[in-house]
Amino acid sequence: MAHMLGAYSLPPADATEETQDLCDQVKQQVEKKTGVNYVEYKAVKYRSEVVAGTNFLIKVHVGGANYIHLEIFRGLPHNGGKVSLTKVKDHQTKDSPLQPF
Repeated sequence: MAHMLGAYSLPPADATEETQDLCDQVKQQVEKKTGVNYVEYKAVKYRSEVVAGTNFLIKVHVGGANYIHLEIFRGLPHNGGKVSLTKVKDHQTKDSPLQPF
């Protein structure tokens, strides 16, 4: 996926093992913010933005027709590469556009 500094990649790409791993790293934070314990939690699409690290917008299937959007930041490796949850947007659908929120 091509990256332009300071702009999210288009179109959204299919989720990868890397994006699922990012989602897994912040799952407890997501559950705390939404008040829901997710049995199903599978990354399906993502966009990324290169900044002083990388921002990821990730669409996650959480069962049935339900989806959530996550914004996750991963710092640069020389700064420790810390992964942190920035935002959660719940009540999304399969067709909800994956855009900054």
